[in-house]
Amino acid sequence: MVSPFLFFADERLSLAELTAACLDGALVPLGEGYMPADAAETRWMRARSVAPLLGDRWAAIRLTAAWVHGGIAREPAIHHLQRVRAARVRAGCDLRAVFHDVRLPADDIMSVAGVPVSTPARTLVDLARSDAREEIAAARAWAYRDPLLRRDAEVWFERHPRFPHVHRATRLLRAVADAGAVPAEGVGADADD
Repeated sequence: MVSPFLFFADERLSLAELTAACLDGALVPLGEGYMPADAAETRWMRARSVAPLLGDRWAAIRLTAAWVHGGIAREPAIHHLQRVRAARVRAGCDLRAVFHDVRLPADDIMSVAGVPVSTPARTLVDLARSDAREEIAAARAWAYRDPLLRRDAEVWFERHPRFPHVHRATRLLRAVADAGAVPAEGVGADADD
């Protein structure tokens, strides 16, 4: 889909022309594409910018989905993608992406600009369950800024009590709620469950 605000290599301009436009200050990189330097970066544009990585077989998850939803400000260096189809598919070979070949349930997927992305609640759930420092920090900050989303994530855990690392994640979310602020670095991030 051609957008007046999002450019991909060889769609309308070559990679050399897009790079030259970046050097001139007319464009800035966004996901797998480029956008005008004076355009507002929206959820739609962030989602469409990673569409070439996803195709129709993968959904954006974890920090990639958090970035699309506006939960984090900066695009992650490595994008995380999870399978959306029932049948297993061959994971791509792309150094910019980590492919998770476990099917993401349809209830946890939404479409943003025609691109499959994990829902905000499922995204926060996955970040809170993580043992990666960057994802834990993102989960804390997002849960603090958006108490309604934090509650949605808690409800998700109530519906899935046997999900891996549920105790770690619920402690993190509870600590954010109890503290009324972003908790200290180690709170809720125990790796023992």
